Amino acid sequence: MLPSIEHRLAKELAVKLTQILSTVKLLDEGATVPFIARYRKEATGGLDDVQLRLLEERLHSLRELEKRRLAIILAIEKQNKMTPELLDAITHTEDKAHLEDLYLPYRKKRRTKAQMAHEAGLQALVDSLLNNPMLNPETEAAKYLKAPFTTGEGDNPGVADTAAALEGAQHILMEHFSEQAPLLQTLREYLRTHGILTAKAAKDKKDSDTKFTDYHDYAEAISKIPSHRALALLRGEREAILKLKLHLDSEIEEKARTTTLNPCELLIARQFSIHDQKRPADAWLIDTVRASWRTKIFAHLETEFMSSLQERAETEAIQVFAQNLKALLLAPPAGPRVTIGLDPGLRTGVKVAVVDATGKVLATTTIYPHPPRNDWDSALQTLKQLAEQHQATLIAIGNGTASRETDHLAKDLIKKYPQLKLTSIMVSEAGASVYSASELASEELPDLDVSLRGAVSIARRLQDPLAELVKIDPKSIGVGQYQHDVDQNKLARSLDSVVEDSVNAIGVDVNTASPALLRYVAGLSSKIAHNIVTQRNTKGRFVKRTDLLKVPSLGEKTFEQAAGFLRIANGTNPLDASAVHPESYPLVEQILRDVSLDVSGLIGNQPVLKSIRPEKYANAQFGLLTVKDILHELEKPGRDPRSTFKTATFKEGIETMKDLHSGMVLEGVVTNVAAFGAFVDIGVHQDGLVHISALADKFVKDPHTVVKVGQVVTVKVLEVDEKRKRIALTMRLSDGAVTKHY
Repeated sequence: MLPSIEHRLAKELAVKLTQILSTVKLLDEGATVPFIARYRKEATGGLDDVQLRLLEERLHSLRELEKRRLAIILAIEKQNKMTPELLDAITHTEDKAHLEDLYLPYRKKRRTKAQMAHEAGLQALVDSLLNNPMLNPETEAAKYLKAPFTTGEGDNPGVADTAAALEGAQHILMEHFSEQAPLLQTLREYLRTHGILTAKAAKDKKDSDTKFTDYHDYAEAISKIPSHRALALLRGEREAILKLKLHLDSEIEEKARTTTLNPCELLIARQFSIHDQKRPADAWLIDTVRASWRTKIFAHLETEFMSSLQERAETEAIQVFAQNLKALLLAPPAGPRVTIGLDPGLRTGVKVAVVDATGKVLATTTIYPHPPRNDWDSALQTLKQLAEQHQATLIAIGNGTASRETDHLAKDLIKKYPQLKLTSIMVSEAGASVYSASELASEELPDLDVSLRGAVSIARRLQDPLAELVKIDPKSIGVGQYQHDVDQNKLARSLDSVVEDSVNAIGVDVNTASPALLRYVAGLSSKIAHNIVTQRNTKGRFVKRTDLLKVPSLGEKTFEQAAGFLRIANGTNPLDASAVHPESYPLVEQILRDVSLDVSGLIGNQPVLKSIRPEKYANAQFGLLTVKDILHELEKPGRDPRSTFKTATFKEGIETMKDLHSGMVLEGVVTNVAAFGAFVDIGVHQDGLVHISALADKFVKDPHTVVKVGQVVTVKVLEVDEKRKRIALTMRLSDGAVTKHY
């Protein structure tokens, strides 16, 4: 038997078995990943949220494999065809494809030509020719002629002549070849190493679409195709613009052959001791081998490989999306400052919303500084009055249509009225329109026109990106790679996990958080999140964490999972504003007694906290890791792990691609990171691409190790292609050569 799932997980993740056993137990008991990662470090041996997510995913995958294994065993046993050797093979394989290979001969299938040939008694003919190639196929076949007859399965055409007999025997042998699990595994491995995927433009689509021009005559080893190319190729095929085909490298290179069989056909022939020695049956046997590969086995493996390519590409694309989303969610917040949000537009005007430090809407209006109305001075006065009236200090500008023109307006305002002490910042407006029309926006801003809700969202996402972006479907935020081409259920699960981990890494103020934010807190459902807000609105703010137990549907188990991530500022107990879990309050009280201080005197008191030896308080209930975490948290309770807020400054006079030239050095913001590089907004309404080879002066395997979404970077322009709307950039500022990276 294979090692247990837990043993396999321990080996895969390179951790101790005890860590796996404890974590699986916690997961099976309903504990969430954020809770386990933060408050059960002793049990997991300090596994972080990334390791725990991988463990959770692999646990599910391995359990599904075991369910399939059991189903196959039961199905074969039901047919009374199980042998000790077969059972041993089934119970020891760790590969899903090989497991299905083993089951292939026993799988229920429609009545095939091979089955009809069996019924006609042609198995004996197969055995004769395979075992003794000296026999003449036509002479042997003549012995098996039979008139049509009826079986329990239906009518059988019989065997009319020697050609029909040999054809039937060939179908039996082809099915036999194609159901040999060890052979299939050998062929699969060969194809994995020597398979070449080619793409050609469909004849009637060659010049109709420039998106796939790079793939009109393309070939690459299927094992080396990166995810972004794989998804592009598959999309091209789906849109009937490209035709994809898998080949052996020997076929592509047109190598001279010493035999009529290709390498895979040779593997089949050798498996069954078939050789072309000019014996009477050799030609028939060789032809059967060739037909087996080309009409059955290769077709099966090609489908499998294309499916595997799609799955691998999807997995990588989802990982890229998840990494980008996490970087965006954890982008530094501008903080609780009165902010003016501007949703740029030309003909329809610029939508304006002023929000206070908590995100509450103070005022809204629409200004028309751009063509066709050109009410520039009027727009300036309106913004000046709003800034003075509400003491705003920030202007958030959406980066969509007319963003640079609107940025000029803000810069003009700041220049003319320096006493306002305003700062203007361009922010991503991806998903703002989706939020504006959502049910959640209707609940939050019922009296506000849909067109103005986007400006509110833009202002709030500058104050706190995480709190605002959780209100938008992650798939609408726009930091994915071929996101519409991947499994949407897998994508949703992955992105939800990212949002959950991000929200819990920061913590949530239970007295100000929206239901959209609360629902991502460990253990809380949408229903409980709404119940918390309802309780807050009807009974007043929460003053201590234990008040949460009065919320409908929020029981002890939910409280255990969520309490440490829910913060209460200015409550009755200062610990409620920290990440210290209520279950650890007795430990803190013991420390307080020992140092003769109250909570207020201990929190932030670094000299005292650093003098405390964690080992003194470690016991069976509170391990050393937990004690260290508590002391660290007490030094800076409720600290925000996000970095300091910083924004890019776009260069004056650079507004369109026409303003760019090779060698220009600019500041920009990373908007998306893909497997092949990073896209950077340099303020010209078209992101430029820093290819992976131009990200650093050293080899870069993964762009995420160098840049992340929202990061401010300095780039140099390498090349501008206005026709294809492509801008090549480099972060290697010493680069002098113009290099294409498309």
